Amino acid sequence: MDAVIVKDLSYQYWPEGPQVLKNISFQAARGEMLVITGLSGCGKSTLCYCLSGIAGHRRDAVMQGQVLVNGKDVRGLRAASLALEAGMVFQDPDTQLFSPSVEDEIAFGPENLCLPPDEIRARVDQVLDLLDISSLIKANPYHLSGGEKHLVALAAVLALDPPVLILDEVMSRLDRHGVMRVTEVLQTLRNAGKTIIAVEHRLETVTFADRLMVMEKGALLRWGTTKNILADQEFLAAQHLLD
Repeated sequence: MDAVIVKDLSYQYWPEGPQVLKNISFQAARGEMLVITGLSGCGKSTLCYCLSGIAGHRRDAVMQGQVLVNGKDVRGLRAASLALEAGMVFQDPDTQLFSPSVEDEIAFGPENLCLPPDEIRARVDQVLDLLDISSLIKANPYHLSGGEKHLVALAAVLALDPPVLILDEVMSRLDRHGVMRVTEVLQTLRNAGKTIIAVEHRLETVTFADRLMVMEKGALLRWGTTKNILADQEFLAAQHLLD
């Protein structure tokens, strides 16, 4: 069974508003990494919100079609259940960081699952080590750099161990070391069976992804293997996706 199935998805933020997403359909298999790209304003973040279930619970929004994550319709799941199915890291990490320390931020999710203290400690230490941010454990997230905030937000999501990860430009503020570290982590997670759907505009950082989706004006313009699409320089140039 595919981990993510999207069928004829269309979305408006209010009934008379413009269609931000238009009849999008695709699947993502378990253990697959799919990258979404396209120019600013094409609907990438809104698609992430729909996949994570956030958009489907927005008052006055009009969401047509279906989004299934692990066989479950995201509109039928409560927020706590959604977080265990699909974890999302937002483009702006300030919108999801709220604890006074990095340690507290990462521990918050497992604590709300009522896990034993020793398991919470193990999860916190594991993701700190995985992302190479143990030195930040006592830091206040609000005092970190943009790249460090993204890493902490990712760590907090990973501590919940969801089978599907939705990442909205998590590498956009990272330095070279951070990009290399996250690249290694994503490959490790994929190899462990995680399904990863990532928005990224710097395509040179995600050449290892299995498939690439190109969006334009809310629609799915093209998708296929990352290798084939990256090899089509004429297409990428026409879509202004080359640096």
